[in-house]
Amino acid sequence: MTTTLMLAWKSVNNRRATAILTILTVAVSVVLLLGVEHIRTQAKSSFANTISGTDLVVGGRSGQVNLLLYSVFRIGNATNNIDWKSYQEFSQHRSVDWAIPISLGDSHRGFRVMGTNQNYFEHFQFGQKQSLTLKKGQPFSGLFEAVIGADVAQSLNYKIGNEIIIAHGISDVAFSRHDTLPFKIVGVLEPTGTPVDKTIHVSLESTEAIHVGWESGAHLGATPTKEQLNNLDFQPKQITAMLIGLKSKIQTFALQRQINTYAKEPLSAILPGVALHELWSMMSVAEQALMVISGFVVVAGLLGMLSSLLTSLQERRREMAILRSMGARPLHVFSLLILEASTLTFLGIVVGIAFLYLLLIATAPLILQLYGIQISLTGLSGYEWGLLLAVQSAGILIGFIPAFRAYRQSLSDGMTIRV
Repeated sequence: MTTTLMLAWKSVNNRRATAILTILTVAVSVVLLLGVEHIRTQAKSSFANTISGTDLVVGGRSGQVNLLLYSVFRIGNATNNIDWKSYQEFSQHRSVDWAIPISLGDSHRGFRVMGTNQNYFEHFQFGQKQSLTLKKGQPFSGLFEAVIGADVAQSLNYKIGNEIIIAHGISDVAFSRHDTLPFKIVGVLEPTGTPVDKTIHVSLESTEAIHVGWESGAHLGATPTKEQLNNLDFQPKQITAMLIGLKSKIQTFALQRQINTYAKEPLSAILPGVALHELWSMMSVAEQALMVISGFVVVAGLLGMLSSLLTSLQERRREMAILRSMGARPLHVFSLLILEASTLTFLGIVVGIAFLYLLLIATAPLILQLYGIQISLTGLSGYEWGLLLAVQSAGILIGFIPAFRAYRQSLSDGMTIRV
């Protein structure tokens, strides 16, 4: 077996250029196969780690996926807002331990602005029940103070003490900016790998203050100065959503039903985990399509290897006849071709894994910045090892075709090759 393996290696090395191209073909297919699976699982993990310890997410009557997307992931917009009195009623409910109000609708240079209160810094959790921590500065306390996420600070090169102008709505254009009311950055949060990193946090009172003189997104009246606004008391009239933590998990479904049947206004209360499960169910077709495409690429790579082996086989008939004359049995010739296919497949897998991790190292920061998805450089999962085993097994099976042809030819050719 050792002699056959050495012969297989020397044979591959003798056809170095063809072998390298074959290995690269298999490697590319492995990169795509593992890349799709790795990013799929990492995206799921990143989404699942966005919010932790929150029992209910409450918003205006809407589908639970839509509510989850705009309230937690800052994707899309709310269909309806929540009256402030409703928030006060449920935040003081006997089952509720804490409640975090969220007000969305403004932006700054492509980043969402979120109005909230101190409960956000005290109770919001992500990942494995990790709390928010400040890298620099402190939480906002004044009317025109802001705490920014790590991506905002890095992308825009903002530091403590910088002033920013908030724009009305998602489009940051000149006519929608609150130019006369700049916010001072007083804190920068530690990176979380979640949409928190891409968010500018301000107080609920300040979201009300900057919209004095605005109506339905239009600047209709005179805007008071900072000094004038600082002397006034602002209380929100409406919020976009609220996150609720309960004293006991047993009370989750009872409170959810109470909120969903609330008579004063139409509300929806969802369980984040259930909504995430529905989201992945909706995306399962796309996931399966990507996996099928990846599978076809692997098949194409293996067929390319088969084509290479069959093409070279005609040129190697004399080689096989010489081996037979030196005492090699037909089984040795058969094993030689299978070992060559196995070696090429194995090297393709190794090179593919190396390419995959180099690609992840290079693109992980860009994926995090553009899409907010944290791609961790973890080891291959059991399922991924299973995929690689399937590729290796397929490579061995592919080797049986040229091996069988070489076996038959070596029996009939002898030292005289019919060309």
